[in-house]
Amino acid sequence: MAIYPANPTRLDPFKNFQFRLKWDGQYVAAVSKVSALKRTTEVITYRSGGDPLTSIQSPGKVKFEAITAERGLTMDKAFHGWAGLVYNYGAALGSQVSLANFRKNLYLEFYNEAGQLVIAYKIFRCWVSEYQAMPDLDANGNAIAIEHIKIENEGFERDDGVPEPTEPTLSNVSS
Repeated sequence: MAIYPANPTRLDPFKNFQFRLKWDGQYVAAVSKVSALKRTTEVITYRSGGDPLTSIQSPGKVKFEAITAERGLTMDKAFHGWAGLVYNYGAALGSQVSLANFRKNLYLEFYNEAGQLVIAYKIFRCWVSEYQAMPDLDANGNAIAIEHIKIENEGFERDDGVPEPTEPTLSNVSS
């Protein structure tokens, strides 16, 4: 099987710098970094007392690692608003957490160099466990102010409904 069935002459893997993150049906503005999607399955080791010295290994509990998302600080309040659903400072006793809607499903889109959607992931039952509203401030620095969130999740799956697009070719190249 070709590694790119719709584009058999392509040899290079996809680059990691063209992506978009979506929740509540909206793209989140200015996201510049998203950490890896990672799943780990614990190993259960078992050995009966009368068995040889080797053990049997079986899959155990599955854990989905938290995802971090970073973006340049802007007037958009998407990170702040979602983090506030998990803990709303100053809210009345018993209403600090918005139990009805603090979890969101995310959609992570990944694009090729031509800007075509090539892969997407659905990420389930996410919530913000850490929120950095402002970075360290440095009057002598020369950097973009970054805010970030740490997102817990209960699983992800690749969206098989995203087909491999036929990549465009340059047909009118002048010398």
